[in-house]
Amino acid sequence: MLQQTPVVRVLPVWQAWVKRWPTPADLAAAPAGEAIRDWGRLGYPRRALRLHEAAKAIVERHGGVVPSDHAQLLELPGIGTYTAAAVASFAFGQRHAVVDTNVRRVFARSVTGTAQAAPALTVAESRLAAELLPDAPLRAAKWGVAVMELGALICTARAPRCDVCPIRSQCQWQLDGAPPYTGPARRGQAWSGTDRQIRGAVLAVLRKASHPVDAATLADEVPDSALRDPYQRARCLDALVSDGLVEPLANERYQLPS
Repeated sequence: MLQQTPVVRVLPVWQAWVKRWPTPADLAAAPAGEAIRDWGRLGYPRRALRLHEAAKAIVERHGGVVPSDHAQLLELPGIGTYTAAAVASFAFGQRHAVVDTNVRRVFARSVTGTAQAAPALTVAESRLAAELLPDAPLRAAKWGVAVMELGALICTARAPRCDVCPIRSQCQWQLDGAPPYTGPARRGQAWSGTDRQIRGAVLAVLRKASHPVDAATLADEVPDSALRDPYQRARCLDALVSDGLVEPLANERYQLPS
């Protein structure tokens, strides 16, 4: 849930999820559509579908218990390098380099002396993270949490709190006089009028509905910005069906997956 989404938005949704589905078996027993419904407006709803698929795989392959083995975690649906390392490290105290945006920024400043990390994770960054990792597994797990929190709370992207940073005297960026970022411009993600907005609006209508919704109702309830281009709305609806997030029924009716 935290991938590409701030903690403040995730927390209430996460609390509701773990209350409703405290175990993988509980989530696996629910319809996929309920996972999508309770995902709310977090965005990137395919993550909800992957979580549901992962829960089913955990029940089928591991008796309902989340595996601690890193390789087995990687085999679960929707689990990539970062998530597998994070679960193995933070949940099971193993030695794995957990590299997120905050960690990359801390290393960019403190080790390489640059104001910001590269736009995308590089091989050099992954190598550096592995080299800096303490040898003892439990210490490595605590290190991963500490660096991540340092980036989230102190070494922030726009207004770093260097005056209270515990590693300021060792930070190469500070030692170099805190030079400004000179790399490629970072572009914010547009929202209004994009396929992401329209996909989210369609799912919002289906989440609120207690029964299948016909195409005409979808057209009426999706925001006006989407209605200006019915072809875009139709394309987004087709994409949602292809992604498994929407289930088409007879007579041009739609619902969340059963």
